[in-house]
Amino acid sequence: MATMTMTRMAAERPARESADNKGDDPLTIRLEPAICMTDKQFGEFCAQNSELQIEFTAKGDLEIMPPAFSDTGSMELDVAGQVWAWTRANRNGRAFGPTAGFRLPNGAVRSPDAAWIPQARLDALTAEERAGFWQVCPDFVVELRSETDRLGRLQAKMQEYIDNGARLGWLIDPIGRRAYVYRPGVAVVVLDAPQTLAGEPELAGFMLDLGAIWEPGF
Repeated sequence: MATMTMTRMAAERPARESADNKGDDPLTIRLEPAICMTDKQFGEFCAQNSELQIEFTAKGDLEIMPPAFSDTGSMELDVAGQVWAWTRANRNGRAFGPTAGFRLPNGAVRSPDAAWIPQARLDALTAEERAGFWQVCPDFVVELRSETDRLGRLQAKMQEYIDNGARLGWLIDPIGRRAYVYRPGVAVVVLDAPQTLAGEPELAGFMLDLGAIWEPGF
């Protein structure tokens, strides 16, 4: 029978901590010996702990974070809502919010704060690939940093999406007031508090308004 051990990475923080270093690593549940949960088993585990945000890593570990703070939850809805509205207007695929999980090619199950898959890729998915957590990495993903998130962990997560097939990724950091643009094969572009982010050419005609991100209560 597999046994579970829990570990939390912790480090002493200097009195004046930079915005990049704020946040915590997730609580990690390591399954020993390493096993791979089926979609059904992982779904049942998440349902039994619905108050938590849970992801499954490529190494076979469970990563557990507390629910997003209220401000972050509102920002997530704003971002995912804009992606949904653009998708709905153009009928060019499907948009997803932060509760949707995807099993990436490396075996991880990840839940970006917003995602999009074009219709052509949807049509190509087999019934098996659509069962449970869809076995696909979205073409477009967005992660929004919360006060509980360490920037380095989210940057590694964004690179994981790109390495597994995402064509465009945006990491939005309200704490550091920056946006990071990821594309395969090119350096990450760092923008200081941009008012908008353009999805061209991957998302033709999509423009994300970031006013509600930089100005709480917008």
